[in-house]
Amino acid sequence: MGGNMEWAGSAKHMRGVPRKIVIGAVGLFAKTVANLLNYTHVHNSHTLLRLLRSRPPGVPLITVSNHMSTLDDPVMWGFKGFPTSDAKLARWALAAEDICFKNTVLSYFFRLGKCIPITRGGGIYQKHMNEALDRLSGGEWLHTFPEGKVSQEDAPIRRLKWGTASLIVRSPVTPIVLPIVHRGFEKVMPEDYLFGRRPPFPLCNKKVDIFVGDPIEFDLPKMKEMAISLSRDSSLPLIGWPSTTGGLDEPAQRYLYTAISDQIRTVMERLRSLSKSHSELKS
Repeated sequence: MGGNMEWAGSAKHMRGVPRKIVIGAVGLFAKTVANLLNYTHVHNSHTLLRLLRSRPPGVPLITVSNHMSTLDDPVMWGFKGFPTSDAKLARWALAAEDICFKNTVLSYFFRLGKCIPITRGGGIYQKHMNEALDRLSGGEWLHTFPEGKVSQEDAPIRRLKWGTASLIVRSPVTPIVLPIVHRGFEKVMPEDYLFGRRPPFPLCNKKVDIFVGDPIEFDLPKMKEMAISLSRDSSLPLIGWPSTTGGLDEPAQRYLYTAISDQIRTVMERLRSLSKSHSELKS
């Protein structure tokens, strides 16, 4: 593995110059793939742009989306009007350690690109989840793919991993949670293109639709009460999670993270159905 390299993700590293170069170059690549090589249309983009630029001070933003290809991020941020070259506004992202951080060069590059390494299967209390919480504590924007991995099937949103829900609950300031669903990236970077492999370059002349939803409202106090009540008779085997600052033990956390994940999944599925209907009308 390429090591931690958290220092390379700091805005102070070499006065932020390497970060600006990487984010500017990746932004140019994203704009090229989204707008010059393909046709990208974004629905309700003003909601995302408003929350990027003018949400209340100190309030973090979490965007959640389906995961259709290895190019979803950064190309989904390459649409016209998005400030791709602004390193300060750019999202933080959870990225698979075994893919993005497998050697020193990749680790340095993805750290400069504001990515946080996550070990798939490592659980919600793994080391770098605290780093994600630190970013949320600073009122920053974090993007997650809560399904956990790429799926190119035109199928309902799968069961979500608990990581995103745990960040929502454990963040000192409750984040704004914005759902996004897209379709078309699976054609730009198909997993099974040639002999079961991806193409060496993004494909061209494909249509990409990105649907931005509205912020998801969570009644967290009520959801916590319900989780505590339901967990009293729980007989599930325990992993050994610590209690949260709100006094939620492991069984209560499990019920709460399941409820939040189910709510996010329901909203994302509604958006996915809307995107599918829109796609069928256009074709």
